[in-house]
Amino acid sequence: MKNNHKRWLSDKTIAEILLVVGVLLGIGLVSYTIYQSLLTQVSPTMFAFGLINLLGYLFFIISPVEIFFVYMASLGHNLVTLTIVAMVTAMVSQLIDYLIGFYVSHKFLRKMITRKKYTKYNDKIKKYGNLTIFVFNLTPLSSPILLLVAGMIQYDLKDAMKYSFFGLLLKYIIISVFLV
Repeated sequence: MKNNHKRWLSDKTIAEILLVVGVLLGIGLVSYTIYQSLLTQVSPTMFAFGLINLLGYLFFIISPVEIFFVYMASLGHNLVTLTIVAMVTAMVSQLIDYLIGFYVSHKFLRKMITRKKYTKYNDKIKKYGNLTIFVFNLTPLSSPILLLVAGMIQYDLKDAMKYSFFGLLLKYIIISVFLV
């Protein structure tokens, strides 16, 4: 006997809810952390920075991580320490993004990111390969979605992580140079 009951929420609706919750969570965390520091006149901790950076590099949470890096530096936090925390947390998130793309149902993920975005990122990876991953991590472009798609097309994990690392490292070095 076949179970033909209708689901209350479709995969697309669930994906949209997760995306909205992720965006709100990311913006809320950054806003709350900055608000608390302004209200109490105590600068955000390195733990708060690391958590926000970790969440900001997940594909379903949008957060201005580079701006928060600059904000933390303006409060007098050590640039080397900030860069190390930013790199470690970003790389953990990038790996999670890749693994989600690799292991989670493509049908479900395609509902979270539009076919247009998927095609755009897929085409860029196939055409330019490692250079795409490097450039997207060097700039404020959406590297988390790119790593998700890299996982979906089973792009080489070592190359994806290596070029993410070098792109992120150069980005944070450039930001730090401008702050000095």
